[in-house]
Amino acid sequence: MTSPKILIVEDEQKLSRVLQLELEYENYETEVADNGKDALRMMEEQEWDLVLLDIMIPELSGLEVLRRVRRIDEDTPIVLLTARDEVHDKVSGLDLGANDYITKPFQIEELLARIRVHLRRPKPKKESDNGLQVGDLAVNISSREVTRGDQQIELTPREFDLLVCLLKNKNIVLTREQLIEQVWGYDYYGDTNVVDVYIRYLRQKIDKGFDVPYIQTVRGVGYTIKDLEQ
Repeated sequence: MTSPKILIVEDEQKLSRVLQLELEYENYETEVADNGKDALRMMEEQEWDLVLLDIMIPELSGLEVLRRVRRIDEDTPIVLLTARDEVHDKVSGLDLGANDYITKPFQIEELLARIRVHLRRPKPKKESDNGLQVGDLAVNISSREVTRGDQQIELTPREFDLLVCLLKNKNIVLTREQLIEQVWGYDYYGDTNVVDVYIRYLRQKIDKGFDVPYIQTVRGVGYTIKDLEQ
């Protein structure tokens, strides 16, 4: 039986080291991220049995990491760590999909008990959440594999996120602003033309050379992937 894997997202080195030692003593496998961007990347690229996520971390806040992760992963237990005993932080975290929270300073025994509770709960298996498809275009979210027919397609992380967003909203026209918020995040302040650039990249990879183009432009509005079989 493999040990549960826990990601510790904490920028205070002393605390993250204590947590790592205590968890490894309890036979958990652990890794540490000390900023939001690294945490988000690790949560997108690997599967975790549980995540301990500090709210006050650099680069991306814990709440923003949580918001982005919950777009693609509804099931991994996430326990928020916060030094601020404010109702607003707790409510915001729970509304965004956190499973639990614990306020620093805390007793390690209490944290371990909460971890055991969440690890005892079986993860729901939802094949429809893991696989997205339109026609002969298929996406596996867990493995981040994209195929069209018998051809495997290599996408960058941003291209993949954009494609997943379009597929999850199949047959719905999304504006550039909606795509920016869902794929790049609400704190993105660049030009919305970046959407056009990445749509062009996607078309080159998933539509060029095929008889049926899935990505459709709705002039003056935005973009959609249409299921032409419906």
